[in-house]
Amino acid sequence: MFEKANLLSHESSPYLRQHAANPVHWRPWSKRVLEEARETRKPILLSVGYAACHWCHVMAHECFEDAEVAALMNNLYVNVKVDREERPDIDQIYMAALGAMGQQGGWPLTMFLTPEAEPFWGGTYFPKHSKYGRPGFLDVLSSISSAWHQDRTRVEQNVRLVTQHVSGRLNAQADSKPINKDLFDRFAADVYSMIDLSKGGLSGAPKFPNAPFMDILWLSWLRNGEIAHRDAFLTSLKTMLQGGIYDHLGGGLSRYSVDDDWLVPHFEKMLYDNAQLIRHATYAYAQTLDELFRIRIEETIGWLQREMVIDGRFASSLDADSEGEEGRFYVWEAAQIPDEREFETFRRIYDVRDEGNWEGKTILNRLRAPNSLDPGVEHQLTRARQKLFAIRENRVRPGRDDKALTDWNGLMVRALAEAGRFVDRPDWVQLGATAYRSISESMVDGRLPHSVLGQSRLFPGLSSDYAAMINAALSLYQATQEKPYIKDAQHWLTMLDKWHKTEDGNYALSASDSGDVIIRVRGDQDEAIPSATSQIIEAMLRLATFTGDDELRQNAEGIAENALGRVIQQRYGQAGVFNSASLLLEPLKLVVVAPDRNNHPLMNLADHTPDPRRTDIWIEFRKGEKIEFVHGAGEVTINKPAAYLCRGFVCLAPVETTEELHALLRPFP
Repeated sequence: MFEKANLLSHESSPYLRQHAANPVHWRPWSKRVLEEARETRKPILLSVGYAACHWCHVMAHECFEDAEVAALMNNLYVNVKVDREERPDIDQIYMAALGAMGQQGGWPLTMFLTPEAEPFWGGTYFPKHSKYGRPGFLDVLSSISSAWHQDRTRVEQNVRLVTQHVSGRLNAQADSKPINKDLFDRFAADVYSMIDLSKGGLSGAPKFPNAPFMDILWLSWLRNGEIAHRDAFLTSLKTMLQGGIYDHLGGGLSRYSVDDDWLVPHFEKMLYDNAQLIRHATYAYAQTLDELFRIRIEETIGWLQREMVIDGRFASSLDADSEGEEGRFYVWEAAQIPDEREFETFRRIYDVRDEGNWEGKTILNRLRAPNSLDPGVEHQLTRARQKLFAIRENRVRPGRDDKALTDWNGLMVRALAEAGRFVDRPDWVQLGATAYRSISESMVDGRLPHSVLGQSRLFPGLSSDYAAMINAALSLYQATQEKPYIKDAQHWLTMLDKWHKTEDGNYALSASDSGDVIIRVRGDQDEAIPSATSQIIEAMLRLATFTGDDELRQNAEGIAENALGRVIQQRYGQAGVFNSASLLLEPLKLVVVAPDRNNHPLMNLADHTPDPRRTDIWIEFRKGEKIEFVHGAGEVTINKPAAYLCRGFVCLAPVETTEELHALLRPFP
């Protein structure tokens, strides 16, 4: 007998727990749900969202907290809640199904499934009664139930068509595509053609940070010296960091801007956006020495330390809403800004107006004054921001999603290791190392969970979890040269191969013992972060370069070629695959042989010249020692401290001065 009750109260996801008091008889996704649907002969109503999602909260209030709606849902459906951050594999399947139905995706995702979990109709947000041009949820519930019971032939036809489309999109079979520089250069040119050259980002609204597209432009600059692509990257980054999408008082970037000026954010802050921001700002600061980028790195890491650390790990997100209003914590009325002389300049620079710049209120931004001002003026503005921050701290804070996702934590650990290494902040590296250890210690039987909250663990992990932790381990190794990180990376790769490698030699997002998905998707699709496939390719290549394992490098090349064959027709949603595959064109390996890892000029220069294509290794100098830099290429006798740069299978002549090394590492002005 199936329990007639809401079953979410003991779930690990804060998002699911938000719905534990709903009168809806929610179930978490499981095999048990499918059994219930089959035995009761009811279709499944699947609702997918996440804790920081504004419209998820709206639909919850209008529909799921409503007794009339809940009674109809409970009578007609088996109702299932999914946290898309905990189960991106589930989310990808049914979001692709919605696309197959010709509808625009988004969250909350509302899907109607057969008892076998096959989709036959869906949408996103529905109000209780018809408004905003959307049908009312009460009407939707009744009409879909009628179709299920009275027009089963049509439903089954929809199921077949949609399932075929989803399988073709997410589990595609295609001939491999050779790695070819022209392919990546053409794609970079196409992406550049879509950029808003004055404001940055893709033209039009809404504007997302879109890290995979940013990476396309930066790698094109590094590969070819495409100055226009470099400048598009820098303009995009600088504008978003001076816009309203950035929190000028507390640090950190919001998820996206609803307008095309980077002014009005969708106010939730996500861990992954800020991890990628830190990496991009590190590249930008190294290239330009513009203090704006260094300051934004420091502010964002300050926010991370202050608001996002739980048991050494990093929480997933901060909500957009507080006190029932989107953005209430972050916006200001002109009268709330202190009427003091030092705030006169602040009001002008940060766009504070009596009438406000958004719905009668002010979103602080520096879009009118994006460049740094006189140091005295900047110091005055800093004091004003500190005062406003202290005032804001007394407000009711947005909710925080406390679960720690392994792949998102891996992204942040990597960012902290790279930034800390670049700006000589060992405390940042340590912050990342602490989170890395905390995640590592949560494994069971050598396997990583996807999510950790308190004592709760969500198994099995995803392929993106292992790939992100490999990349995190390798970046920590580069920052510390502590060899246990290499052993960890090799272990994560072993687990990835054991549980996620498919019969055709590629990788699935879900583990082989995940028995609750109708399709084991490839993981090629970028979301707000690069796809699992792209992270796997990069992780395998980096580990192969560190260890000199040519078989592993060949495996990475094969995975990349297969992935390129699959995504070539859908490339804008799979930019991450293009980025990681392009790294195989000419892997860079820098070996610095020096007496001291931390105080030798050659190693210091390597630390301060970040390049996402390059793998850096320090070897302690011992005169007369023989070292093999490239596997199988022969040994070299070391007589002096020197740096050796290897491009693919070719190592250049050693250099002994920072001037010579700088010329090798910075080929473009």
